[in-house]
Amino acid sequence: MVTVAYLANTFPVAVEPYVNDEIEELRRRGIRVIAGSVRRAPAESPAHLSGNEILHLQPPQIWPLVRAVILAVQRRRHISCLLRRIMRGNEPAVKQLKAVIHTWLGAYYAVLLQECKVDHIHVHHGYFGSWIGMAAAKLLGIDYSLTLHGSDLLTHVAYLDTKLEHCRFCITISEYNRRYILRKFPALPVGKVIVSRLGVSIPDQSQGIRGTDRTLRLLAVGRLQRVKDHAFLVRACAQLRDAGVEFECAIAGDGPERDSLAQLICKNQIEDRVTLLGYVARANIDALYRNSDAVVLTSRSEGIPLVLMEAMARCRPVLAPAITGIPELVIPGKTGFLYEPGEAGDFLEKLLLLYELIPRARVSAVTRLDWIVHAARVQVLHNFNRNRNLTEFGDRFLDLIAVH
Repeated sequence: MVTVAYLANTFPVAVEPYVNDEIEELRRRGIRVIAGSVRRAPAESPAHLSGNEILHLQPPQIWPLVRAVILAVQRRRHISCLLRRIMRGNEPAVKQLKAVIHTWLGAYYAVLLQECKVDHIHVHHGYFGSWIGMAAAKLLGIDYSLTLHGSDLLTHVAYLDTKLEHCRFCITISEYNRRYILRKFPALPVGKVIVSRLGVSIPDQSQGIRGTDRTLRLLAVGRLQRVKDHAFLVRACAQLRDAGVEFECAIAGDGPERDSLAQLICKNQIEDRVTLLGYVARANIDALYRNSDAVVLTSRSEGIPLVLMEAMARCRPVLAPAITGIPELVIPGKTGFLYEPGEAGDFLEKLLLLYELIPRARVSAVTRLDWIVHAARVQVLHNFNRNRNLTEFGDRFLDLIAVH
């Protein structure tokens, strides 16, 4: 039986269901998958995502840490190229120190896997977990691969050149990412970077445009992190109010930016218009989609967000920045709406356009927006279908790890 160690920075987490989906797809094909997590998952993570037992690297245990030192010394030639890269690189001293620690954690991970007869290590995301997985693979004498999404490719790029150089293959989620990787790292073989799209489940039935009153109901779903730039949305909401638009905006998600966003909402005196819902369980997200007129995204960096796919599959108009792989999903005026990233005026203009397009009374005639949301649902059904794309992922992954 083929054994794959599948490592994520944190697993399981509700906002990354695709990690569990890929693990279960491989298991369904008879692959033994050892799910691993560098950090322990937060308390709100749904337990059902974990499936079998998870191999946690933190907090580390003393005796395996000692054995990790011994293993790293005994097989130092296997990781000498990684250590040279750390010492000879131009990264700040803090990043270099972290890379050394992550190499040690890689040895620790290798120790934990030694008795499992692992054939391949795959790491989801290109953050520090990918260095750990790469070091472990070197010490075990096996191949590793990684999946890159958005921020792990565009903003958190420390040592990405080395991670890509030493991986057997790299999976990424959009054509934009693939072109970016090959342009940024021209020495990489073209066939080493593979596009594997994410997807969502398609509801059997979708609710049409609500259109019952003059209130525009906006929804944003995502972690409250700086890169998601919910502050941009809050400031736009203040402009909507000043423009005389009746609206409500619900922001579902929690994170480190919650307090600053609450202060910004208060400062702009829109507490009656903008609501921070906090963490919302997956089971309750569908109701939020049903009660919204449009789903908005204001991130500065993304892959191709599942939230947009979910909204489009439910015939909800979407408005998102024209960045990275998003235009592969949202085609302006055809499957949704895009705005120039960072351009508050363009964002407000598109919000006002949506306000005008959404019917405010029950109408029998098919509207322009009806055609757009129908095309959006078809786009997701054909190109971002969870079941279909998982099958393609499984086929491709098994081909790529096969011994040649």
